[in-house]
Amino acid sequence: MPLQIHPVLCRAGTMDNYSYIIVDEETLTSAVIDPSEAAPIITKLSQLNLCPQYILNTHHHFDHTDENLTIKEKYGAKIIGNQNDRNRIPGFDIGVLPDTTFSIGQSEAQIIDASAHTQGHILWYFPSSQALFTGDTLFNLCIGGLFEGTPQQMYNVLAKIKRLPDNTLFYPGHEYTLHAAQEAFLYNNGNEEIRKYLSLAEQNLKQGLPAGPFTLEQEKSCNPYLQAKSLEEFKSLF
Repeated sequence: MPLQIHPVLCRAGTMDNYSYIIVDEETLTSAVIDPSEAAPIITKLSQLNLCPQYILNTHHHFDHTDENLTIKEKYGAKIIGNQNDRNRIPGFDIGVLPDTTFSIGQSEAQIIDASAHTQGHILWYFPSSQALFTGDTLFNLCIGGLFEGTPQQMYNVLAKIKRLPDNTLFYPGHEYTLHAAQEAFLYNNGNEEIRKYLSLAEQNLKQGLPAGPFTLEQEKSCNPYLQAKSLEEFKSLF
């Protein structure tokens, strides 16, 4: 059974984080991904009448873990992250490792090492729901900064993402689409693909929705960092 996915915009107008509430439809087991700001997450959980059992972290940065303890204490949720990053994630309870799996009810996530933005960054990939939660690795039309990693590491991580099925929908950790739009438009010479992408993104944003989600196929056709054909070309984009 697929996941229900509910994006929650946090730190609106400043960092524009996305947290996500996910619900396994078979068991109604639920989780919060990267709780950045408590109030909008709690409001959404109340609207959905949910008590999350888990908190899933992609990496240790404060704007993705600030409300770990608040959500944990209010709902009794277990905090899950990369075992190798356990000392940097507040309230850490359960460790996972890359190339293993963790299930939210009947929905199984594959844990993908994405060390680059930070060391120990992981992606949560749910194949049965064609859903990928990318934290600060992949954004709409751009990527996350290299706080702890190298261009080579990020290039390798993006290669892993590009090997996932084209119909996979990805859910980024920030709303940066319009910030990246001009560079992506110029890189793609204003072609039809980037025009369609930006038109859809703008329509969604005007309605108060996230720009996406977009499929990896759409992203590969428009995101300069996924289009780079060599490490040297990739480095030139920084």
